[in-house]
Amino acid sequence: MIGKLTGILAERNPPQVVVDCNGVGYEVDVPMSTFYNLPPAGERVSLLTHFVVREDAQILYGFGTAEERAAFRQLIKISGVGPRTALGLLSGMSVGELSQAVTLQESGRLVKIPGIGKKTAERLLLELKGKLGADIGAPAHAATDAQADILQALLALGYSDREAAAALKALPKDVGVGEGIKLALKALAK
Repeated sequence: MIGKLTGILAERNPPQVVVDCNGVGYEVDVPMSTFYNLPPAGERVSLLTHFVVREDAQILYGFGTAEERAAFRQLIKISGVGPRTALGLLSGMSVGELSQAVTLQESGRLVKIPGIGKKTAERLLLELKGKLGADIGAPAHAATDAQADILQALLALGYSDREAAAALKALPKDVGVGEGIKLALKALAK
């Protein structure tokens, strides 16, 4: 029903913002990824929205990009995943990181997000496979078993998803697990 809001950002109270559209203030819940990219209060803002009507509430969810909104819509279609859980998931990882986790079937990355347990993570991986915009953002070369193992090792060593993915991109495509981990650690130590 309400697909987009454009107006003045009146208030910023994470995870909610108020967008003033010609004198009408819309309360919009946004993921933290969108929240951090918003301009300061008083500036013009445009958000893509998803409107949820429940028996006890009408809630607007806002997103900075079409990919975020599409991922949110895919997430809330999954049994046991409501809008709050989907918002929390998108606050904890980018759409690209979520897509990569789904492509590589990495439930460990999902359970790090508050509110996502092991069963929910497994359900997400199963039901999102191939549905997240043809796995947008997943590196094409990350599909090999060796590279998936290297990525898992770097995550287990405490590197962030972004650091591990960047180190993985710098590796030759045909590198073995042991050698790949050594090369990735050397690159990350710089």
